Amino acid sequence: MTHRQERLLAAAVVLLLAAGVSAFVWWNQREEEELEASLTYIPKKEKITPEILLLQEYLRIDTTAGNEIAGARWLMAQLAKHGIPAELIVSGPGRGNVYARLEGRRSDGAGLMLLHHIDVVPAGPVEWKHPPYAAEIYQNQLYGRGALDMKGIGLCQLLAFIEVAKSGRTPEHDLVFLATADEEQGSALGMQWLLANRPDLFAGVRYVLNEGGITEMQAEEVDYFGIEIGTKQPLELALHGTREQLLAARLALEPLFGSNRPERILPEVRAFLHDIAPSRTLFGDMLADLDGTIASGRFWELPKGYRELTQNIVWADVPAEGRMKVVGVLLPDEDAGTHIRRIEERVAGTGVRTEVVFRDGPIPFSPADTPLFRIIAAEAKKEYGAPSGRMVLHGSTNDSRFLRRKGLICYGVWPFPVDFFQTESIHRSDERIRLDWFMQGVGLMKRVVRQYLSQ
Repeated sequence: MTHRQERLLAAAVVLLLAAGVSAFVWWNQREEEELEASLTYIPKKEKITPEILLLQEYLRIDTTAGNEIAGARWLMAQLAKHGIPAELIVSGPGRGNVYARLEGRRSDGAGLMLLHHIDVVPAGPVEWKHPPYAAEIYQNQLYGRGALDMKGIGLCQLLAFIEVAKSGRTPEHDLVFLATADEEQGSALGMQWLLANRPDLFAGVRYVLNEGGITEMQAEEVDYFGIEIGTKQPLELALHGTREQLLAARLALEPLFGSNRPERILPEVRAFLHDIAPSRTLFGDMLADLDGTIASGRFWELPKGYRELTQNIVWADVPAEGRMKVVGVLLPDEDAGTHIRRIEERVAGTGVRTEVVFRDGPIPFSPADTPLFRIIAAEAKKEYGAPSGRMVLHGSTNDSRFLRRKGLICYGVWPFPVDFFQTESIHRSDERIRLDWFMQGVGLMKRVVRQYLSQ
């Protein structure tokens, strides 16, 4: 090869390399643009919004049940920054609650309350990939105890409340912001204490927005937006006796642990199962025609969560130190006293002593044919393109149960999408919320509140 040919070959290689580099730069830039347009894009630090920064602040406060006062003071400070009068209500040592009200134009008793609990469950000894109170962001998700249960919802509510206050316009109805203590431990020093000692907080309120809703998802898209209208009621007993007596009692209770037959199908439960049927690939037909499913003997094929909505469920722990916990999850309209007597009859003769630790109910459902329910459904449809409908909780409950018994209409709403893997982190390690979805929830909550208060 001549010297001239060598120079030509070298020039060609340089040109090819330059072209390759240019192509790589173009491809990399194109990929980055597509990522930025995608909902799964991990935002750069400078794209973190003020709302996300506020949520980080809230999550960094350890408000484990019994120590809500620091979180309450933080909420008070946020309201004070915008000149909004608020009251810090101490219901016990370390137990803080926050109350604020914007008076509406009308005094028609149609006020709206934005309710969330400040307390969180302990982070526990289990290992977290990201510290539970560091509020670290990793791969577009914010990690922290309370991100979903329920400081994320609470911040959406706070921002909606502040927006109304700053608008300069008097709302048509009262708007109340209430953040409570002790929900995770039964609410004796939270909602129950407030109802007993500060009934004035609830005067003029007709509707309450709280936790309890669902956002069912497929391929990162919401396909059903569930608005919670009711829950089953909790019951807890303690049986005392020798280990042999307690084991005999547990054996006697086993017929109550589950059944392949429904006990009663309440109208609201039937309506809920009918609402979700179109989004169910495997069980849609069975849920849409529940009577036919039962008549054909196929009820037992339904997932446990659906079956339990039609049953009173009882479970007993393994006996320990002369005591055995018996937990009941009863139908909303069930008389707890009747069920307690049923349990006592079954363990009669075993020699155990029965203690009622906690009883509740009956708990009425909230109606779905209201202006606020329709507003929530319409705004969720606009935001997520998904149908909305009723939701009935089969295994958990919240503070709405106390308010429903007082005649208030309560709806559980998760304003932002939450997928299956995120729900698995509630009360467990690595609780987290996705940032872009959280921001959607902020917008949805603001629009729902704004719409209702303009009517």
